[in-house]
Amino acid sequence: MRRAPDAGAPVDFERFEALTFDCYGTLVDWESGILEALRPLLGAAELAAEEELLERFGGFESEAEGGVFRPYRQVLAAVAHRFGDAYGVHVDDAAADRFARSVGRWPVFGDTVAALRALGGRYRLAIVSNVDDDLFAASARRLDVDWSAVVTAEQLSSYKPGRAHFDEARRRLGLPTERILHVAQSLFHDIAPAKALGFTCVWVDRRGGKPGSGATLPSSATPDLRVPDLASLVAVIGL
Repeated sequence: MRRAPDAGAPVDFERFEALTFDCYGTLVDWESGILEALRPLLGAAELAAEEELLERFGGFESEAEGGVFRPYRQVLAAVAHRFGDAYGVHVDDAAADRFARSVGRWPVFGDTVAALRALGGRYRLAIVSNVDDDLFAASARRLDVDWSAVVTAEQLSSYKPGRAHFDEARRRLGLPTERILHVAQSLFHDIAPAKALGFTCVWVDRRGGKPGSGATLPSSATPDLRVPDLASLVAVIGL
């Protein structure tokens, strides 16, 4: 058993057979991607500081995911329109769709691919993501990993922090909760619901000490382990 940075009790990594990952924010640098996509969307408008833009994104996204399910592409289009309203910029449907399609161009964190390859040498790997299948497929080509399961919001007509993603991941992997380690950046979308369902959770704190919760709503959820990046998780496990 090893103790991770800022961890409580040691975690026995030997007992896990599979690792489930959130994608955007954990494997893919969605905050950089969001900010880059906002610039052409809002043009010459005088924008708030980056952290305020990300906070607004988190609120707009959560509102758009409420109520009757709609695909994530439509959620992001609604977010684009909300940003236009907030900054007095006309955002037509074509511009909103370009903003949504930017997901496939969001950059992968520099340590992601090597870490996934190392982790995949010991564990089965799965994705649980609030996204459409085609949007994830565009990112998956750059992740270059064989996934044992890919669970998306489109497949389930449900968004995290609902429990459907986690229940479906258990079903597809054919494993009990105690044999799965969940790895994610969002305390709100992932750590809180996964912990409530009995998963052991690693929080990948990609924001590196920045104030606030960035592009996700805040949460007081407590992970079992906290690491700053995936390379650190690989080192803690000893791979």
